[in-house]
Amino acid sequence: MPQTNSLDSFELEYYPKVSENLIRKSIKFINEKKEKWQDPFFTDTKSYLNLNEIRKVSSKYLTPEIQNVIILATGGSIQTLFALKHLSKKNIIPIMSARSIELKNCLENTNSQNSIVIPISRSGETLDVNSTIGTFVEHNYPFLGLSSRGRMRELLEEINAPILEVPDLSGRFAASITNVAILPAYISGIEIYNFLEGLKIGYNIFMNTQNNSSLEFASYLYNLHKKGYKIIFSMPYSKNLDGSIGLFVQEISESTGKVGRGLMGAYQEAPLCQHSVLEFLLGGTKGIVIPIIFIVNEEFPDLKLNSSITYLNGKNANKVINYQADATFQALIKQEVPTAKISIQTPDEKNIGILIAFIQSCIYYLCLLLDVNWANNPMVNIGKEICNEALKNEFTFLKMKESRNKLAKEKYKNFFD
Repeated sequence: MPQTNSLDSFELEYYPKVSENLIRKSIKFINEKKEKWQDPFFTDTKSYLNLNEIRKVSSKYLTPEIQNVIILATGGSIQTLFALKHLSKKNIIPIMSARSIELKNCLENTNSQNSIVIPISRSGETLDVNSTIGTFVEHNYPFLGLSSRGRMRELLEEINAPILEVPDLSGRFAASITNVAILPAYISGIEIYNFLEGLKIGYNIFMNTQNNSSLEFASYLYNLHKKGYKIIFSMPYSKNLDGSIGLFVQEISESTGKVGRGLMGAYQEAPLCQHSVLEFLLGGTKGIVIPIIFIVNEEFPDLKLNSSITYLNGKNANKVINYQADATFQALIKQEVPTAKISIQTPDEKNIGILIAFIQSCIYYLCLLLDVNWANNPMVNIGKEICNEALKNEFTFLKMKESRNKLAKEKYKNFFD
């Protein structure tokens, strides 16, 4: 079945091909299940943003003196910004938890005069964020908060920090169309209008519920899942794609992985993965992993190689990398491994927007095919509740180990018998 995707800057190539009949069945099933779950709010690139407010609030941080944008956030609150991070004109420094090395390095390499701290949490109760705020308050860093409620908002109100609202939407899907990613991106000098244009162009093509490359790819993944495949392993051949692939990994895992169904996302940058994971993909257990190659056709920055090897000398570095990607792709096909390659023309704001539109549309369709709620993640709070209880009650690590031993004896009884 020919793809109706008319984007010259985006290409999906995958094998084995899904038949027209399977795609028709997927479209029928998707249309039947759409009413069961929440509408895909993430296609609305305007309603959740007040760009005039963003420009107004951000104006004081757009000066040359502000060189560092320190983001206190984790998960969906920061992953979309990672996809755009390589386009920033300032230093984006992510602090995703209270891990001491990242905190110490940040404090040693920034100061309150050349930095802005942006904590982000929809609920305001994210431990990884709240545990680090006081450290920057102690060193007199200026704050600009993104939150709707909770303890984080109270902490920011205590220091009279300006706060912009975060809508009550699923974070991993919402960041690209809300203050969560757009405000820090704007402060960092990223061309947010081009990014939003790319999103809009992508959704106009990928969310038409007729045959398009995103729906076709979702059907491909779903039918592989039915055959027992459980892991999608992404291989980004451009450093500029790492953030987008991180978002892909999160959305696959958190959105599809429910009620005993779904796939897990994983990735390692390429071509490094050719030297660490490829042997398993080519020669190991089959029927479990779906490798996906991601490339950019025109990299920036790029350079010409100077080499004594004739067939390398004078070639652009990215061209050599893409030869490796194509060779790996063909090797996987030769070993009868279901595999795909996704290409964008350049990793600029517009094309990253198109790529994210493809990713989010595909995950939405895949969740409908699996008949799971694409927007929630009900199980992740289990560990958070255990952690908060232990911290509040000052449980010793020995006590926590004893609790685990007791629990394990109950849960894993006769597990290996």
